[in-house]
Amino acid sequence: MTARLSAAEEAVATPTPGPATASPATTGRAASRLRRVVAHPAARIALRILLPVAILVAIVARVGTGPFVHGLLSLDAPTVAAAFALTGIATAAAAWRWRLIAGRLGVGLAWSTAVGMYYRSQFVNTVLPGGVLGDVQRAVDHGRSADQLGAAARAVAVERLLGQAVQVVLAVGVLAVVGMEFVGVLLPILGVALVVAIGGGAAAALASRRVRRALTRELREVREGLGSAAVCVQAVVASVIVCACHLGTFAIAAVAVGADVPPLRMLALGLVVLLAASIPVNLGGWGPREGAAGWAFAMAGFGAAAGVSAATLYGVLAFVCFAPAALIVQSTALIRRRRMRA
Repeated sequence: MTARLSAAEEAVATPTPGPATASPATTGRAASRLRRVVAHPAARIALRILLPVAILVAIVARVGTGPFVHGLLSLDAPTVAAAFALTGIATAAAAWRWRLIAGRLGVGLAWSTAVGMYYRSQFVNTVLPGGVLGDVQRAVDHGRSADQLGAAARAVAVERLLGQAVQVVLAVGVLAVVGMEFVGVLLPILGVALVVAIGGGAAAALASRRVRRALTRELREVREGLGSAAVCVQAVVASVIVCACHLGTFAIAAVAVGADVPPLRMLALGLVVLLAASIPVNLGGWGPREGAAGWAFAMAGFGAAAGVSAATLYGVLAFVCFAPAALIVQSTALIRRRRMRA
């Protein structure tokens, strides 16, 4: 009897096995593996491809393929000619901005060379995922030719960041006046992105002395690149010209697809689309741009289909305008290299 009671007491005292819980070490190993997978180049490339594809699939599910086909069929000679002119002005202004900053950092280049390299980088951005690989190629080529890869890369980074900053400031100012229905969505997104960027940089700087030194060095390079008031003013003016030309191209595309939008409303819609197009998660420019255009046009009362058609034609015009100049530049570079080898 006593033995039976002891066995029963032991059974009661022994805890019943429950669901397995991961130990801190196991959780840490899983988190480390997840970080390695996310940081792997193949994973980043897959994300840059799958996300825009998912956006395009969602757009097709929402509005069908008709708006895309309509945008393609709206391509005509007058539209292409106008887009060619605006694209040429925008590329010339962007190349001038790049040349100014590169010169301040000690890696100057001729304006004609800058224009050719900028055309090629924009063409690469329209055919490869991410929208930044063309700028990486531009920085590498310039750095090798000048034998200063670090300074050339900083010049491209500062030039692109300045262009994006000017575009964001213009967008916030214009939308606050003529695009109030978008402000409630876009301003919180921009605010969160700014807080995350600043907070992440501050946290990394506090955690690592190496990061603090790197940030200090890069900020010094930015000040050096834009330290002159004359250079800063010229670079900002060039950025405004670039943004205005892109807005003009989008307006031409919208008119070509039959969207009847007043000029001020078109300005607001175009800035929303350009903000989305600058997100570095796209498939040759496609994905967020079409999604933002459909959403913005629907919010403004002009229909999602019209926005998707305008964005589609805008993307086609970008490819058509960049391809010939980029091919000419690349062919000229190959011929020059063969002659130098000979």
